[in-house]
Amino acid sequence: MSVSPSRLAAISAANNYRTTKTVAFNESHSAGLFGKNVFNDKIMQQRLPKAAYKSLKKTIDTGATLEQGVLDIVATAIKDWALEHHATHYAHVFQPLTGITAEKHDSFLEPDGRGGAIAEFSGKQLAQGEPDASSFPSGGIRATFEARGYTAWDVTSPCYLVENANGVTLCIPTAFVSWTGEALDLKTPVLRSMKALDEQARRILKLFGHQNIPMITATAGPEQEYFLIDRNFYLSRPDLLTAGRTLFGARPPKGQEFEDQYFGVIPDRVLAFMHECEAELYKLGVPVKTRHNEVAPSQYEIAPIYENANIAADHQQQVMITLRRVARKYGLECLLHEKPFAGVNGSGKHLNWSLGNSAQGNLLEPGHTPHQNMQFLVFCAAVVRAVHKHGALLRAMVASASNDHRLGANEAPPAIISIFLGEQLADVFEQLKKGKAKSSKSAGTMHLGVDTLPLLMKDAGDRNRTSPFAFTGNKFEYRAVAANQSIAAPLAALNTIMAESLDYIATKLEKAPKSKKFEDAVQDILTEIAREHSAVIFNGNGYSEEWHKEAEKRGLPNLRTSVDAIPVLAAKSTVAAYEAYGILTKRELEARRDIAFEQYVKAIAVEANVVTEMVNTKFLPTAIRYQTELAQNVAALRAAGAKADTGLLDKVTGLVDKLTAELAKLEEIRADHVSGLEAEAAHMCHEVLPQLLAIRKAVDALEAVCPDESWPLPTYEEMLFIK
Repeated sequence: MSVSPSRLAAISAANNYRTTKTVAFNESHSAGLFGKNVFNDKIMQQRLPKAAYKSLKKTIDTGATLEQGVLDIVATAIKDWALEHHATHYAHVFQPLTGITAEKHDSFLEPDGRGGAIAEFSGKQLAQGEPDASSFPSGGIRATFEARGYTAWDVTSPCYLVENANGVTLCIPTAFVSWTGEALDLKTPVLRSMKALDEQARRILKLFGHQNIPMITATAGPEQEYFLIDRNFYLSRPDLLTAGRTLFGARPPKGQEFEDQYFGVIPDRVLAFMHECEAELYKLGVPVKTRHNEVAPSQYEIAPIYENANIAADHQQQVMITLRRVARKYGLECLLHEKPFAGVNGSGKHLNWSLGNSAQGNLLEPGHTPHQNMQFLVFCAAVVRAVHKHGALLRAMVASASNDHRLGANEAPPAIISIFLGEQLADVFEQLKKGKAKSSKSAGTMHLGVDTLPLLMKDAGDRNRTSPFAFTGNKFEYRAVAANQSIAAPLAALNTIMAESLDYIATKLEKAPKSKKFEDAVQDILTEIAREHSAVIFNGNGYSEEWHKEAEKRGLPNLRTSVDAIPVLAAKSTVAAYEAYGILTKRELEARRDIAFEQYVKAIAVEANVVTEMVNTKFLPTAIRYQTELAQNVAALRAAGAKADTGLLDKVTGLVDKLTAELAKLEEIRADHVSGLEAEAAHMCHEVLPQLLAIRKAVDALEAVCPDESWPLPTYEEMLFIK
């Protein structure tokens, strides 16, 4: 029997890895490190003339157009700052519809005409770039021969420096549009939706008597879950390397059933990695706050304080990039796939979302007596209405081949979008249904029975980890977002549907008879929303079969797969909402729908390719060698006149035959001609995916009976528990 040298080498390398100190602890976590590589407000104030600073600050704070002549001044200040930090290039960074960050680097140096070079950076170079638009997904908006696209500087998201062992690059956050002006990225809809949300929220606040209202900003704080495994294991697994998840792997004897991983002691090697990640993110001004072990073995989480939603979306991209980059310095691989390992929890990205400003504060802060806080109730009711009307859209915004493995499983919310309000607010909404809320359940305190322990302030309601959209005290947590996904599209959707609801409420209040008291008009609209949209409120167990039946009775959509959900991206209700506030046109939404279908098809096609390759080159040869060895053993025993037990040989032979037949069936299924993106996606979902699972079952059964030393891949036990 042959022993897999790559597997043995991976185990040995993981076992013998020793962490070395790479971060100066006395410097890396000081307050002075935070924002060190960001052209932030403090740096702007120091380096810009007062008039230019005020103009730029006004644009950032109010959304006003940047004044003429200021652009070149700002560009010069940014260039000087970047050069002082040894930057050699600048890059317009954008988020195309691939879901990952893209960047085009240009040198500051230009020939001076006398045999030398000079560093140049104009306002035009800061404001606008021109990357090739033909090779990014466009859903038909741009043909391959139509290459022109533009990046436009996002003034509201600060420029920053990315350090490399051999140099520094100035990064400029930008939007990305086609030559025709259509959005080809994820940032543009976020910026447009934040403008729409600001306008509608201000209408509400004006009705409540507020004057000189500062800009209302959506805020976000995404919690990022991820896996870390030794990189040697990763490189020994073609499925992880190519598809991002293990397409094969028998369950280990121990998984997460003891619940001893969650919030457990962080392994030394992982903790060292986390320290360096945080140091790098602090330099970029990313307000990371929390780190801990997650539920599954080798799974972890990093979470920031929530901030301006547009900046949070940019920061989230930097978090994912940093996690991957730093992990390799520690001999680790960061896995951001939603379900890299079967049988243990997958990874999500819980998106904490709210809105507010510097004067009125958080508009989703209920206070101690929310039944008396009519302004809060209006904004909360707007959320309830928005999610009830557009729950299918929120499901579609997190649709992907990878997230389908997670949604509805025991670590993630179901595909049914409902709202958890908690005991206190749910009771208030029940009262509103009857006409008026007259009381709020109190929070209270909790004594632990030990005098030396502090008196705990008890929340007014418990948490619900099965809810896809849960109120958590002063914000909503959208828990269905995928781990490997940009938060930009879900953010744009939340902002848009919230703007629509606020618009609806403001219009009703503005049209109320002048003879009616404002408080009575507000009470009427709150009661209307409570009666018409409370079907979306559910505080119970979202995993239960009873809830699935109840949700169907309530008329809540249950879009179990991405194939079911993706069409909603261009449905009439979606187009109406997005076009009403100038977020995206019907053509742009249809393009995003087609891209989602195309990416779904490609993801499963890649998995099918990998499965075929691995079965033919690894599993079948391994199984056949073992089958031959068993057959030779049986023949030798019989030749010697001894009794030969053929049970194991028969089992292996049966599995080899089963595997061969299932692989042949996969080839037949893939050969079926299917026309149209949606039909092709349905074919992949309902025909190809189940066949991949059938092949996996046969391979995993073989792993359970073949000699351990002969198995060609690192096992689940090794990848998840050797740290």
